Amino acid sequence: MNLLRHGFAKFWSARDARERKVLVLAVIVVALALIYTALIAPALTGREQLRKKLPVLREQVVLMQALSKEVVSYGEQTSPVIEPLSKSSVESALTRQGLKAQSVTTTGDFVQIQLNDVAFSSTLSWLDDLQKNARATVSETTITALAQPDKVDAKITLQQQRNP
Repeated sequence: MNLLRHGFAKFWSARDARERKVLVLAVIVVALALIYTALIAPALTGREQLRKKLPVLREQVVLMQALSKEVVSYGEQTSPVIEPLSKSSVESALTRQGLKAQSVTTTGDFVQIQLNDVAFSSTLSWLDDLQKNARATVSETTITALAQPDKVDAKITLQQQRNP
């Protein structure tokens, strides 16, 4: 380190006052140029880029907040608990549609219904009602058309979908 200092002192003393001023001025200009290119220019370009991106980012924040509120509202909505299919619930649904079952048999998750001489349209309405309100699906069916229009004999096996 001393050797370096001694070499610089020898170099500096060999210069006259005018050369020293020019060298000091050159060092100051180079130092300012380095500071500008290393610190100031990137800050200015970054600032300009942020100024351009800021409106888009604000829109995204508003959208994210709206989606967040929507997600919270979904959490507050609870799905209704569906009562399991039973003989009495099936018979009351049949009665609401003006139907009378010959027999209703429950076995585990399945309910088997025998309908004789019933209106086909009422049977479809009843099945639609069970599908919407009790999440019941038809797993097996046998429908026989009778001589009278819109009259059928039906043997239907239903299965209820589980609560999610």
